[in-house]
Amino acid sequence: MVYDFAEGDKDQKDLLGGKGAGLAEMTRLGLPVPPGFTITTEACRAYLSTGTEPAALHDEVSAHLDALERRMGRTLGEGSDPLLVSVRSGAKFSMPGMMDTVLNVGLSDTSVHALAAQAGDERFAWDSYRRLIQMFGKTVLGVDGDLFEAALDAARRAAGAESDVDLPAGRLRSLVEEFKRIVREESGREFPQRPREQMDLTIRAVFDSWNTGRAVLYRRREHIPDDLGTAVNVCAMVFGNLGPDSGTGVAFTRDPATGRQGVYGDYLPNAQGEDVVAGIRNTVPLAELERIDAASYRRLTEIMETLENHYLDLCDIEFTIERGRLWMLQTRVGKRTAAAAFRIATQLAAQGLIDETEALRRVTGDQLAQLMFPHFARDGAADPIARGIAASPGAAVGAAVFDSAAAVARAAQGEHVILVRRETNPDDLDGMIAAEGILTSRGGKTSHAAVVARGMGKTCVCGAEGIEVDVVAARAVVTANGEVIEEGDVLSIDGSDGRVYAGEVPVVPSAVVEYFEGRVSADGHDPDGADADGGADLVRAVHRMMEHADRVRRLGVRANADTAADAARARRFGAQGIGLCRTEHMFLGERRELVERLVLADSETGREQSLTALLPLQRADFTELFAAMDGLPVTVRLLDPPLHEFLPDLTELSVRVALEHDAHDQRLLAAVRRLHEQNPMLGLRGVRLGLVIPGLFAMQVRAIAEAAADRRAAGGDPRAEIMIPLVGTVRELEIVREEAERVVAEVESARGVELGITLGTMIELPRAALTAGRIAESADFFSFGTNDLTQTVWGFSRDDVESSFFATYLEKGIFQASPFETIDVDGVGALVRTAARAGRAVRPDLTLGVCGEHGGDPESVHFFHEAGLDYVSCSPFRIPVARLEAGRAAVG
Repeated sequence: MVYDFAEGDKDQKDLLGGKGAGLAEMTRLGLPVPPGFTITTEACRAYLSTGTEPAALHDEVSAHLDALERRMGRTLGEGSDPLLVSVRSGAKFSMPGMMDTVLNVGLSDTSVHALAAQAGDERFAWDSYRRLIQMFGKTVLGVDGDLFEAALDAARRAAGAESDVDLPAGRLRSLVEEFKRIVREESGREFPQRPREQMDLTIRAVFDSWNTGRAVLYRRREHIPDDLGTAVNVCAMVFGNLGPDSGTGVAFTRDPATGRQGVYGDYLPNAQGEDVVAGIRNTVPLAELERIDAASYRRLTEIMETLENHYLDLCDIEFTIERGRLWMLQTRVGKRTAAAAFRIATQLAAQGLIDETEALRRVTGDQLAQLMFPHFARDGAADPIARGIAASPGAAVGAAVFDSAAAVARAAQGEHVILVRRETNPDDLDGMIAAEGILTSRGGKTSHAAVVARGMGKTCVCGAEGIEVDVVAARAVVTANGEVIEEGDVLSIDGSDGRVYAGEVPVVPSAVVEYFEGRVSADGHDPDGADADGGADLVRAVHRMMEHADRVRRLGVRANADTAADAARARRFGAQGIGLCRTEHMFLGERRELVERLVLADSETGREQSLTALLPLQRADFTELFAAMDGLPVTVRLLDPPLHEFLPDLTELSVRVALEHDAHDQRLLAAVRRLHEQNPMLGLRGVRLGLVIPGLFAMQVRAIAEAAADRRAAGGDPRAEIMIPLVGTVRELEIVREEAERVVAEVESARGVELGITLGTMIELPRAALTAGRIAESADFFSFGTNDLTQTVWGFSRDDVESSFFATYLEKGIFQASPFETIDVDGVGALVRTAARAGRAVRPDLTLGVCGEHGGDPESVHFFHEAGLDYVSCSPFRIPVARLEAGRAAVG
């Protein structure tokens, strides 16, 4: 259950966690890593399942601690040169700041004096001790961290110190006593003085931190399984707070915000590692290290190059310099923004370090969707009120809020908010998720706010020193002009350049959308003279990835489109046809009156007159659609929703009749009451409408066939497919198919053309999926309607459940994601696989597609690829996402 750093490697993240695997790999490469050992995720899982540590764990830790002490020639917390260790979490997947770390374990009232004597620096020793008590008290004993911060603020004020580094040894010694008093009063026990007890309690606290509220929330947000557990890394301390020739920092081998090559990161002299990520002091750019300590800078850049060439990816590196000696404390493949992901993948491919298939694996549909969001117009903004560090790109506008709870509350009311903080900490995660963007007055690109925001794709500006944030008063002051920002005032923040604006700034489309629309060429050139906001290289990167995805994907990608305009846009975005044209959308607006006449018809003649009036309108709709998608398949779904959806609301109409006594309205009210259903989504709709209302489906089929014939006469190549909705039994389909084939044959005979129209059905009921073999005998294709299939499999009414209890289900872990957003593989997915197999067993050439909203969901696209479907269909804006994910699914 315990591995020395020299025993593992980078491929053991499941066992050693990401941090442990990185430390082991750097040790294997011969890089300067302080010695230590890793307690495995298996040990954590055993502890979490029983509530007690595995019986053998204490002895294994003791054996490795003994080996560490022998190697270092020191004893934990004892002797004239005491060994101190850090105890740090490290899960398989990076969860920045979500779990716990404690530094300087082993210090006590006795060993602090030995440390001061050994280092020749009393201030350093007492600073290290107060850090231990503060972290241990908060992490292990559950003391409110604000109490320590308040005491630290008071000490700074009393000493007239601007920051922690200005506190003298005597003041730090007094602060240690104050911290111990806080621990005693808040936890009911003294701060432990035995070093091994400190270490054992801290290891247990790190295990427990896997299940803290913020860690659970982060995993849910990032779709990280709950059963992985965290490893624990125990490492010999090296100290960055030993004076001006010491320090700590975080480095990236490429810019994690933009992906551009260069020296990126933060450095903080005379500090320990948590100071950088906490953002409590503003860092200096990593390039400044060359001036501060040229030798360490040169060695660091050499190691950065070694690690990137070894991992073949952007590396995120934590390091400490102890009196001029460089130590590596962590490396991992770094989190990055969407733009950086595309740029880095294509850069590495261009450099020959990876091939294009591997590059495709390193970008995602979610990242592409982020790149399609708009950004601020350069000429639409006034002067910024402040500037900070561009930590995570994007354009965010919202009301300023100063604490996480306010962000959550306002967002729940539908308001867009900007979370404004001095610095964020892991407890702010709820508010960060709720906010449109995050603004901090402290911290840099590697602070907690920056790292978490980049991982979530949130806009973030850090280190805006021109803004003084008063969280208690819920306000901020712009130091340059004294302008006050109150809670609720609108702010606009630009995560691409770090600018902060008062008020709302206009936004413009992204360069990537302009590229898909054809207004920007594949090389990023804007024919109108603009540079697409400096996004030319990003457009080139996206173009290259899309080309490769299209080359390798098996799945086709069609669009859900009901109008010629939607179809034309979908085609520009790369759609290979229309997978769902919803004809009910063609009966809205002014055409409602014709539907009313159809419903009110009390004779066959009246009904036929209504259908005859609708026919040319439907034919014109389809003619435009076939023109927009000429040469590509267009799947038209016959009328699906219940007719009452096209009629006035029952309550409103009743009031109108009571007040006005209009005869037409009285007849309409009677019809609305006649059609009223307790559960209309399971009532008279879909194929049932076509069977109950004579001539309705025949009219629609005739309109489709005549439009196809008109298009063929105009020299076009229409490829119409007719889809019957909500079929539950093959007999329903047989009856409708017989009528449809008769109508199509009549049009073909009258016009002297062969139209090649196919007829298929939606599979959106469990019974249809379970009897798909029978249904396939009368269907040319299946299209899975996963929206209704999800409703009927789960017994959910989507309009009701999403607002009533889905939040509770997500919170309790019943859902990892809404089953209406990501396919339920075990339930709905099982029926899709069953129907696909059964249908193809009867008709090997049966075309299979999906037209629910899942067709544009990245995770679901992978499932549909594995299930053997031929295409997915989604909204026009999601077409590029589906294309990219279909390519990624093909390469695994």
